[in-house]
Amino acid sequence: MAAPGNPRWTNAARHGSYRHPEAGSAGCPAGSSRAPFGALPRDRPENHESDESDMTTPRILIIDARFYDDIADALLAGATEVLEGHGADVTRISVPGVLEIPAALAMALAAMESGQADFDGFVLLGCVIRGETSHYDIVANESARAVMELVIDAALPLGNGILTVENREQAWARADVQQKNKGGAAAQAALDMIAVRDRLGV
Repeated sequence: MAAPGNPRWTNAARHGSYRHPEAGSAGCPAGSSRAPFGALPRDRPENHESDESDMTTPRILIIDARFYDDIADALLAGATEVLEGHGADVTRISVPGVLEIPAALAMALAAMESGQADFDGFVLLGCVIRGETSHYDIVANESARAVMELVIDAALPLGNGILTVENREQAWARADVQQKNKGGAAAQAALDMIAVRDRLGV
């Protein structure tokens, strides 16, 4: 439950201005690149008026955890390739680790509620590698729980590219664009869920 006095964004507050390129009149589909933590390079003012480009350009927020810089870069490369291929308007913010991703997502929703930002979908990228203690379970489970609560509560179109693996070998097999490319898969999932939202008229 949101803390008293904090704005709580819900899907009812915004239907999204992006329409899937195949949507009909009813909205049915026919070196490290670290960014400054908390950087939000594009804000949209409250008086922003949607134009025709808004209807065909998905506005996507990528939140990437930088605890493993090299793996994060590989995930980001895959996601960026997919989003650029769809002509998406991409904003990226970075956080220290996976456990900080849900808070950053909640902040983005609060920014949308106050009219300071506007996003159609979200892509989460990061990696949790099992170590010698139970910290892995806390990070993996609690971040997943918090993200899912936000996604369900606000009906968010979101692609989850957070890896939970046993070792670096497994992480690279999933992050590498030439292998499983989970970053690209997460980006595509976000775009697909935007289409599902629009098809359902949410």
